Amino acid sequence: MKPSTSLSAPGTRKKFGFSSLVIHLLMFTLALTWLYPYIWMFMGSLKKTSEIYTTGLFSGHLSFDNYVFLFDGSGKAEKPFLRTLFNSIFITLTITVCVTLTSSFIGYALAKMEFKGRDIFKNLLILQMVFPAFMFIIPHFVLIRELGLMNSYGALILPFVMNGWGIFMISQSFKGTPNDYIHAARLDHAGLVKILLHVMLPLNKSILAIVALFTFTSAWDNFLWPLIVIQDASKMPLSVLLATFSKSYSIYVGPVLAGSVVQTLPILILFILFRKHFLQGMSLSLK
Repeated sequence: MKPSTSLSAPGTRKKFGFSSLVIHLLMFTLALTWLYPYIWMFMGSLKKTSEIYTTGLFSGHLSFDNYVFLFDGSGKAEKPFLRTLFNSIFITLTITVCVTLTSSFIGYALAKMEFKGRDIFKNLLILQMVFPAFMFIIPHFVLIRELGLMNSYGALILPFVMNGWGIFMISQSFKGTPNDYIHAARLDHAGLVKILLHVMLPLNKSILAIVALFTFTSAWDNFLWPLIVIQDASKMPLSVLLATFSKSYSIYVGPVLAGSVVQTLPILILFILFRKHFLQGMSLSLK
């Protein structure tokens, strides 16, 4: 007769259950700590400025008056909130599409084509990724000024139409795609563009989504560069206008908080809808 192991099993389960409970409680506490500023910001945006610091988190009179002021009254005060919101959407989508396309074409060339200097280009690409982005601000500024693009949409878009990280990630993904698919497409008389659009991109949708999502979040939150090259309020992205809001309406905290909620909302929605791709991108970046 085999000895029973049922006496030791419950103790093991209890020990595992307790440690798991402690870990989950710690994670929940940390999550609340990180989420609290956003919850406070959202609830504060629904209150009058006089009630934001004097009432509890979920108490006070809640209304959308601050949002009405943003979309209606701020334009009369020479702070065109709605215009800058559309500016941010246009600039961010344009940069995202450009980066995804340029990264795909260049990544395909690096992964599947043989040409002189390919290894040198790869090494330079990796080297460029090592340096922090702020090191390129002065060269970009001089270039944009010499081209006469200051205070224009071109100044906000052109420096970011290509991205070294996106090229590297997509080229690494393309390397893992078997060449048999490309040979089969060439037998059907497919050219470079057809192979890329109808073969490579559909087979690598996951990495394309990761590059597009991270590019979108980076472009949407970009603040320093637009602050340097744009002076006209009608051409500012939302992030820069919110900084001027904080200065002009420092005593009216409600509209500033409402603007911050609008600024944060697209990124929050993207993260909820495409959380899997965000986590994949983070794990790939750490490898």
